Amino acid sequence: MVLAATPGTAGQRHPTVRVPARAATWSAPVTAQSEKQRYSLEDQTVRQVVHTSVGGDQPQVRFSNEFGSTPVRVGAASLGLRDGTGTSCAIVPGTGQRLTFAGRAEAVIPAGGTLLSDAAPLIVPPGADLVISLYLPERTEIGTITPRSFQTNTVVPGDVTAEVNPVGKPFGTYLFLTGVSVRARRTTTAIVAFGDSITRGVSTVENANHRWPDLLAGRLRAGGADRAVLNAGISGNRLLAGPFGRTGRAGANAWSGEAGLRRFDRDVLAHPAVSHVIVLLGVNDFGHATSATAADLIAGHRKLIAKGREAGLTMIGGTLLPFGGYRPAFDTPDKRAKREAFNAWVRGSGEYDAVADFDAAVRDPAARHRMLAAYDSGDHLHPNDAGMEALANAVDLDLFE
Repeated sequence: MVLAATPGTAGQRHPTVRVPARAATWSAPVTAQSEKQRYSLEDQTVRQVVHTSVGGDQPQVRFSNEFGSTPVRVGAASLGLRDGTGTSCAIVPGTGQRLTFAGRAEAVIPAGGTLLSDAAPLIVPPGADLVISLYLPERTEIGTITPRSFQTNTVVPGDVTAEVNPVGKPFGTYLFLTGVSVRARRTTTAIVAFGDSITRGVSTVENANHRWPDLLAGRLRAGGADRAVLNAGISGNRLLAGPFGRTGRAGANAWSGEAGLRRFDRDVLAHPAVSHVIVLLGVNDFGHATSATAADLIAGHRKLIAKGREAGLTMIGGTLLPFGGYRPAFDTPDKRAKREAFNAWVRGSGEYDAVADFDAAVRDPAARHRMLAAYDSGDHLHPNDAGMEALANAVDLDLFE
């Protein structure tokens, strides 16, 4: 039983026997860079802000170079509690901790691989922000990213990993950063929100943590639940298809990420103590020029359900949001019909363990194919902050007891 429940193993149906008690509190899915967007950093520190969900101590950080073609040398790394809000990348004085890797301050993230830090002596309150700093002493190709962070991060000249508030240049992605875990109570597990731009938080207010997974995490904390929520949304992502290959070879749309079926192991199963997955994915499979049929998407979701069940996870299916009024090539009568057919399957088939009816939460009662104006960001596809709250409220918290 101990071997089946070591850190990094998802799907503990009985988390009370998990040894040791470590759970993911934040994550970001990673992709390759397109050829035109390739760039390098040298003798610079990347400072990145992450918004945790559950609290704990002894945080560990996972870095990824899975889409890079060359190794990444880490000269130094640190983390600390964030001081301030909004665009601040400062840390609370006295909370900064050097990160080590097998006891060493320097390390290498191998091309195509990951790197896990040692546990740091820090207490992380529930819902806290962490600043994670990574010093890149050598010319380093930025080959593994999360394309849209909706959080202002900074890059600063030199090694400023130990400084409280250095001034740098802002940027809006995550670089080489894919997960944070903490030592938590034995009852703590993680819920993964697996999706596309709607889950990523497109059209929400920057630096406000108004993505629906963040708001769901807030609801769970308010109710005293030991449940983390991890955001595994990638803008433009599809379940059935997507770019494949490392930076420089993945094509112009590398930012949209590998197919959901392909990335599930990396973005869900690789995180410790995952117990549930909420899937909101498929609208881009319909929206692209070579779009899938409803039957194609249903077949893909059946494969995803099987993957989750094999790992012992509870799989929750989300209905697809309305997109009436979005781009003409996207919003057609045929694609509206596909969405309705797929949503009917999610609601009525019983193949998912449970359903989150996101469609019903945000659609206009007078026009089922459109989003309610109060929830519409203005592009008729992505919800605004109020819409994100409606999505978070559509998830039944009783599912996680």
